[in-house]
Amino acid sequence: MSTKILVIALAGALMVPAFAQNQPNRLSIDLEKPGAKVSPLLYGIFFEEINRAGEGGIYAEMVQNRSFEDSAEVPAAWLATNATVSLDKSNPLNANNPTSLRVEAQAGGSVANLGFIGGGPRWNMREWNDVYLPKQPSEIAVAAGKTYDVSLYARAQVPVELTVSLQGKDGKTLASQKVTGVGNGWKQFAVSLKSGATDANARLVVSSPKAATFWLDMVSLFPRDTWKGRKNGLRPDLLDKLAAMKPAFVRFPGGCYVEGFKIENRVQWKKTIGDVAERPGHLNANWGYYSSDGLGLYEYFQMCEDLGAEPLYVINVGMGHDVGGMYAVPIGEMGPFVQDALDVIEYANGPVTSKWGALRAKAGHPKPFNLKYMEIGNENGGREYDERYALFHDAIKAKYPNMELIANEITPSRTNDIFDPHMYSNYAAFLTDSTRFDKQDRNGPKVYFGEYAVTEGADGGNLQAALGEAAFMTGLERNGDVVKMSSYAPLLCRPTWRGWNPNALLFDQSRVYGTPSYYVQAMFAANRADQILPVQMQIAAPPALPIEGKIGVGTWGGQAEFKDIKVTKGDQTLFQSDFSQNANGWKLARGQWTTENGALKQTSDENGTLAMVGESNWRDYTLTLKARKLSGREGFLITFGARTEGEKSWWNLGGWGNSQNGVESIGLDGPRTPATIESNRWYDIKIELQGTNANFYLDGQLVQSLTRAPLPAFAAVAGRDQKTGETILKFVNASSEPRTINLDLNGAKAGKINGRAWVMTSANERDENSFDAPTRITPREEAFSANAPDFTRTFPANSVSVLRWK
Repeated sequence: MSTKILVIALAGALMVPAFAQNQPNRLSIDLEKPGAKVSPLLYGIFFEEINRAGEGGIYAEMVQNRSFEDSAEVPAAWLATNATVSLDKSNPLNANNPTSLRVEAQAGGSVANLGFIGGGPRWNMREWNDVYLPKQPSEIAVAAGKTYDVSLYARAQVPVELTVSLQGKDGKTLASQKVTGVGNGWKQFAVSLKSGATDANARLVVSSPKAATFWLDMVSLFPRDTWKGRKNGLRPDLLDKLAAMKPAFVRFPGGCYVEGFKIENRVQWKKTIGDVAERPGHLNANWGYYSSDGLGLYEYFQMCEDLGAEPLYVINVGMGHDVGGMYAVPIGEMGPFVQDALDVIEYANGPVTSKWGALRAKAGHPKPFNLKYMEIGNENGGREYDERYALFHDAIKAKYPNMELIANEITPSRTNDIFDPHMYSNYAAFLTDSTRFDKQDRNGPKVYFGEYAVTEGADGGNLQAALGEAAFMTGLERNGDVVKMSSYAPLLCRPTWRGWNPNALLFDQSRVYGTPSYYVQAMFAANRADQILPVQMQIAAPPALPIEGKIGVGTWGGQAEFKDIKVTKGDQTLFQSDFSQNANGWKLARGQWTTENGALKQTSDENGTLAMVGESNWRDYTLTLKARKLSGREGFLITFGARTEGEKSWWNLGGWGNSQNGVESIGLDGPRTPATIESNRWYDIKIELQGTNANFYLDGQLVQSLTRAPLPAFAAVAGRDQKTGETILKFVNASSEPRTINLDLNGAKAGKINGRAWVMTSANERDENSFDAPTRITPREEAFSANAPDFTRTFPANSVSVLRWK
């Protein structure tokens, strides 16, 4: 009986399953035949205003809704005590900031800002602010002995003295200063508050000792200690984490954020520069909150410079995110959009005598920021994109021929410098796609892999996700001559404002931790080779895993109902539905679910609705049920063998626009079959699972028989750091067993080598970090020595290892 061996030739790198007998696990690095050069820009970061990554994140402003523009209904995040408050547009601070807060205070009355509190019914701002918010602890974190700078604009009917203070969770005053001279007409005031205690749940309070009516606007609270000491600056602990990633570039400010859900709420950079009190801000409609744009174009460029990273600016291409509406600006109206691109280059690079270069100098940076890269649009495509990309391409290249332009996809009408594919999928897809660029056309455009992450089955950011991404990244580096740039996404998340999962870094008002994916990015970037060394591996591959896990039902853009759901294993009944009264026992994860006439009914038009039941260790079972489409675009999603809610493992009936049936499951891909699911007709569905085999029946007919294939479990890339003369090996063991491997250094002189190793692993591949255990899964550094030209090393199960030696 033969043993399965995984053979990988990593010079032109093709993963090929092979069979051999009694061969040792072996990895060979050819030191005498260096391969392609690796792009020095390979590893960067992608920053998007999502999950409060900027506003309430890296932007150090501690006051939410400082300009009272976040909501037209209520003064969001502000609470009054012994005072009546209202939004007032009668006497604006300026034309760009039309709303102020009117405060009618009794003696000792006050208003308090609670910081960037998330959660709750934010789709209903009145309920969120008036009902939810008063029950929550505030989220302004201060530290004993630290100084915080307050700036505010105020006016009053009659002269009044105000008190500005920091109050702790228990109501005690931590710091306080008087503000005098508040009278008729807007005036800016500034005070500094030195906190007397550490409190993660403090609030900023403005009070009046006497009964008075006064108005506030642009109420700001900044820590004195910003990153690099910049005014209007950034939060140090978060930027330290970004700096530790050693990013070669920063792509900003998005993402879908750049598009806007509709064109009118796109990013318009000219409104994000200058005095922060005169920046109008805009609705971040894609991710559900208001952006003050205090973190604007200048601040982004300054951040890139302080990180030592190349700036990569993303400009709106005249297309919005909402493809269901008017999402493409007519070609005849594209002039201002193209001009914005030309002007942002002048702002970044132009002389101080130019219109936009002068504004950069006025902001405090007479030297150019040296913008070299610009992405035209975000995740746009098709004919509309090609037409608009051509306008930008021709105008920019005519004036700035050396500017490198990044296209969202390869465009037919213009030659591309770089194009930007994205990928969000399961860890198996990332393991398999580690060879994606091995046969990429070396004469075509370069690749910027601008967004990627394991999103299915990743929980809050687990080790398994990081293993898949690490394997994928070995392929990016191995092809570093054609893959010029790459960046994980999203970068940052404040969990109570989560709009996407998972993320590299999670933070609240006072803490931050990295997911295993974050540490993979940092490990790879800190140990990037300059030149690839060919690698060959012969490693015994693990067998395919049995199909096991929960069951579920759902829809994609449609409504349906399900009944008579039963799971049997031989003569044993594991589960039988009873929807006569409710859906007890089911996890109704997404969608609008009700029970009616003995059926489970889903009436939302969301994509990927899901109701699940069962145990993650169920295997060798038969699932039967009846399903009926009620309306909508597609048919049914019948989940099987899913260990977690986020693991996509389903039979998609009437998918792909109600044109095909197909199985989507890890290692169980098969051909799709043409099919249409009719409305108002009950279908009999059966799925039989046995070991790694699965049979799929529709109305009693066997439609498909599939066998789960073994997944690639190992990936590697090797290279040379030409500055230090070190050899660098990155190795991923995504299997559940440690592997002892013979490392052959072909061309190495006999003798002792000394090096360092960084290993990240955990006993359970689904382990993750948290606020309570932020370093559960982090790289552990160790010294090692061995005898060349060959030595043995054991790579732990579920591990990413980086070795470098000389």
